[in-house]
Amino acid sequence: MSKVGTFMQLTEEDFQGFRDTIARFIEQEVAPYHEQWMKDEIYPREFWNKLGEAGLLSVQTPEAYGGMEAPASLNMLILEEFSRAGYLDIAVSICAHSDLATPYIVDFGTEEQKQHYLPKLMSGEMVACLAMTEPDAGSDLQSMRSSAVLDGDEWVLNGSKIFISNGILADLAVVAVKTDTSASGAKGISMFAVDTNLPGFKKGRNLEKMGMHAADTTELFFEDVRLPKDALLGTLNGGFGHMMSELVRERLGVSIMSIAHTEGALESTIDYVNERKAFGKHVADFQNTRFRIAEMQTDVEVNRAFFEKCCALYDEGKLDAATAAMAKLSSSEMQCRVIDGCLQLFGGYGYIMEYPICRAYQDARIQRIYAGTSEIMKEIIGRKALAPK
Repeated sequence: MSKVGTFMQLTEEDFQGFRDTIARFIEQEVAPYHEQWMKDEIYPREFWNKLGEAGLLSVQTPEAYGGMEAPASLNMLILEEFSRAGYLDIAVSICAHSDLATPYIVDFGTEEQKQHYLPKLMSGEMVACLAMTEPDAGSDLQSMRSSAVLDGDEWVLNGSKIFISNGILADLAVVAVKTDTSASGAKGISMFAVDTNLPGFKKGRNLEKMGMHAADTTELFFEDVRLPKDALLGTLNGGFGHMMSELVRERLGVSIMSIAHTEGALESTIDYVNERKAFGKHVADFQNTRFRIAEMQTDVEVNRAFFEKCCALYDEGKLDAATAAMAKLSSSEMQCRVIDGCLQLFGGYGYIMEYPICRAYQDARIQRIYAGTSEIMKEIIGRKALAPK
């Protein structure tokens, strides 16, 4: 899975050039429209085509299918830049498409599946979502009830999913279901590539959320959806193992989004306290402000250093689930803690929606929940730490 050589061949100039490309895209295609998208609670469908045209989708797509064959590190840069600019909702949507759903096609898809899906996922012709979470299961993936039963040469899919990012606009859903309903726990789960236009596939309402207002999130329903045998991704009944291997990448993505989003919020806070006056002097001149900024800056830098270590391990194929969980736990908790501190320094203005720090505070809260809650991360870390040596 690792493509270290491809990434390491990029010069510093190339790397900065890619950052500049993202910055121009944000300035031209996001900033003028984002406020309206938040009111609409969804992006226009053509926005995905623009992301594809700019080369900002599924950069890990192998060259054989027209892609860049870049390592995860390059897509992390895309997530980083959108998050730092304050557009965490867009970063999450790109992550759901490029880092959650597409890797299942790259890593577990058949040649026919790759030929069919990958060029379209890279161009934005198709939008993808990953459908794992269920109404009665939440983070407990082992308790899923959605099922697929073989009927002749077809699988018949039934059940539902919830909290699905990109679900409203998705053309492809990578779906986890039980294929052996007699198996307990993590056993008997399989993954399928499901076209959302199939009969019986229904999308629910666009869920109203505390934050991430421009990103669509919905429920999905499957009522006797008939899938060809070759819709299976990877190994039959091996889906839980597939999910665990891909969740490492997802949690690394959440980590860099948390860090970059916090960096952007902290930068804007530093600008604000240097300009804002209270009691006859700048807010930055108060010792409390200096101490809080020092604490928050240290928090961010420590988490970035650990993320960079994890990213290097991932590119070498050595990042394990517990270490990825540490990165996700630490950075998402830090994000909420620091952005709360930033908002406090804005005073009453921090509570007003026209100030970006208010939106940053709202958007940050979900980071401690999806991709596995902080409590699940602690469980993963604790099991590894306490396992017999």
